[in-house]
Amino acid sequence: MGEFFNPEKGIWVWLSTLVDICGLSILWTFLCLPVVTIGPATAALYYTVVKCVRGRESGAFGYYFRSFRQNFKVGLMAGLIALPLSLLLLGGHFIVRWYGTRLGGGAYVLYVAYYFALILPAGALCWLFPLLGRFDYGVAGLFRTALQLTVAHLPSTVVVVLLTAQTAAFCIEEWWPVVFMPVTAALLTSLFFEKIFLRHSPELAQEEPEGREE
Repeated sequence: MGEFFNPEKGIWVWLSTLVDICGLSILWTFLCLPVVTIGPATAALYYTVVKCVRGRESGAFGYYFRSFRQNFKVGLMAGLIALPLSLLLLGGHFIVRWYGTRLGGGAYVLYVAYYFALILPAGALCWLFPLLGRFDYGVAGLFRTALQLTVAHLPSTVVVVLLTAQTAAFCIEEWWPVVFMPVTAALLTSLFFEKIFLRHSPELAQEEPEGREE
């Protein structure tokens, strides 16, 4: 009977994980509402998911707020660059798609070409804040490394871009997935990104439980 009430075993572990998933997803959504804070909020979410959802460490919300504060300045500046770029690319996509689907022929070929060309900038944006969550960067170095990893690991990048796009579409169409989808998407992304991070920075495998990667 004592095992049943042990907070570190059995159903309590699953309940704690469920609370972390829902709580972190809602917290991330709330902190993204000012829009300009999407960068540090996303970096903190990725970091916390790796440490607490994947790594089973306790204190998820403490991890989240520490990472948010650490990454706030660089994340804010990177977000102010990434947001207009994202809107520009998305607007171009809608325009080219509109002409391509209605005019056909060469216009449709242009739409398809634009769609595939989006992989590189969209991929770099997907790498941006997980990188910030796991390593210390300045703004220029962050964008440069994100673009390098996008090209060097293109298959993983394509999967993550599609995953991110589908997650965003799902949450826009239906409000309720925001309760769990942000953490779920970060967790699935980490399955690809963490292997690559370990390949480039093996010291991550020896990190201390309470430490922060440099």
